[in-house]
Amino acid sequence: MKTIFREYDIRGIFEKELNEQSVKLIGYFLGQRVGGDRVVSIGYDARSHSPILRDYLTSGLNASGCRVLDMGLVATPVNYFSNYIAFDGVTTNASIMITGSHNPSEYNGFKITLNKSPFFGEDIYSLGDEIISNSRLEIPTDTTAKKIDVKTPYIEYMLKEFSSLKGMDKKIVIDCGNGVAGTVIIDIFNRLDLDYKALFVEPDGTFPNHHPDPSVEENLVDIRKALEESGDIAFAYDGDADRIAVLTHKHNIKGDQMALLYAMKMENPTVIGEVKCSQVMYDELEKRGANTIMYKTGHSNLKVKMREVDADLACEVSGHIFFKDRYFGYDDAIYATLRMLELINDGIDIDREIESLPKLFSTEEIKVETTDREKFKIIDKIKELLKNPPTYLPKIRDIITVDGVRINFENGWGLVRASNTTPVLVTRFEAKDKDSVKEYEETINRLIKDAKESLNNEE
Repeated sequence: MKTIFREYDIRGIFEKELNEQSVKLIGYFLGQRVGGDRVVSIGYDARSHSPILRDYLTSGLNASGCRVLDMGLVATPVNYFSNYIAFDGVTTNASIMITGSHNPSEYNGFKITLNKSPFFGEDIYSLGDEIISNSRLEIPTDTTAKKIDVKTPYIEYMLKEFSSLKGMDKKIVIDCGNGVAGTVIIDIFNRLDLDYKALFVEPDGTFPNHHPDPSVEENLVDIRKALEESGDIAFAYDGDADRIAVLTHKHNIKGDQMALLYAMKMENPTVIGEVKCSQVMYDELEKRGANTIMYKTGHSNLKVKMREVDADLACEVSGHIFFKDRYFGYDDAIYATLRMLELINDGIDIDREIESLPKLFSTEEIKVETTDREKFKIIDKIKELLKNPPTYLPKIRDIITVDGVRINFENGWGLVRASNTTPVLVTRFEAKDKDSVKEYEETINRLIKDAKESLNNEE
């Protein structure tokens, strides 16, 4: 059971790892962390087993003395929104989103917010240790909960914030991927009188049309076709609607490029990017008067860092976009959609803006298979080897170790970091020319190999 307690959330396979006993215990011991007679709101995604897990979780929370508010089927950002409003005068102390995000349909999990902050990292690991130590504890079934409506105030908030978009003269295509984006975005678009075509709106946790991960090119075939036939701009969402893809006829705009666009309407913003973001983003933002911070990958990490430094915006390449400017500082793909439409409505040519950026060559994320036990050891060994860099490496300008190892060379950079959720190392490379990209990839792969061999020799 220990493997379900991960850096950013709790995630596992329904019935095998997330079953009645384990989920009741999660609710019970998490409820103790929240505190007795406190209020916890629960929402869930489109997977068929999500309501079942809701009942197990509710039983555990009730046993701990918490009061449960049930918001039903919602998008993750709607779940987060519940932390910022009151229900008949009652405010929530925590929220739990039951979602497997973009994982296969047999998976599910919990994204937890406590006192408006992510519950993650060591808090999740220590919760897991406590649950494992008490794995035989019996929790009675008690699904008592108060039904609440969060979607209506969320929709009303968006309509008020983006009233300027009403009747916008652009043809929009959206792909909800049979996730939960459609539970709110259709009402918002209809009431703003937008001209749109929507694909795969109906929530269906079997994901019958394509896997709901918009960062994977093969999942964008349908929306590209619809855009080509009848659209000006297109948006695709992951399973729980906290991640977005933005497509034009010319570009698939990545999260770090989106940050550059969004920051255009902010005065001297502080922008946080993850270690996988292009150097172009950091350099261009700085040129425009922004303050930039490179930080760890992961939605929980970025939300905490945003609050710490009072940042205006944060992004991940994969499409998590976090707005504190005019919003609450969490990742919301519906809100990001409306902010992008706002830019277009204000006359910004997003294709031209992307094409004006310095041209660099980069790879997608490349995953190197390893084990959960070894991945962090390999990173530590790489750091050790870099104290006296191997001669086969190109000239190094500097090394950033905020999350794995990002080595800045003369013409670009290479990254290797341990995934916090899967047994892989993640690498990415960027440079001014294709030959340098290839050189950085080959030499860092050799560095990974040397680190593995060194660890094997030590054993």
